[in-house]
Amino acid sequence: MASAKGSIENPGKNVKQKSGLNRAILDQGWYTFVEILKYKQKWSGGILQKIDPRNTSRKFFKCGCKDKENRKKQERFHCVSCGYSANADRNAGRNILEAGHALLACGENLLGISLKQEPLVAK
Repeated sequence: MASAKGSIENPGKNVKQKSGLNRAILDQGWYTFVEILKYKQKWSGGILQKIDPRNTSRKFFKCGCKDKENRKKQERFHCVSCGYSANADRNAGRNILEAGHALLACGENLLGISLKQEPLVAK
């Protein structure tokens, strides 16, 4: 959503196309979309969980390596730690699924900190 105008020293390219794309994205009504998803999930007996998307495309879902070098290209993911290579969106999807399962199972918050507490044992 950032402006494509650039600066006087470094003018932007394709400014009209970028502003048109931004307008089209904003016209989609994301709040309404999320509210409809919530309604449909509740109606069918499911739940809708929002997951923080930060670093989901940079972290490898198996070894946990999180590095900006893991995703040099938009469509490819290549783990610098273990050498795994795959489609970046599939890897991000696995990370989002894992975060959702952790949220359901452990009650983790958006920071990854568990909200559940171990039972206290009487001494």
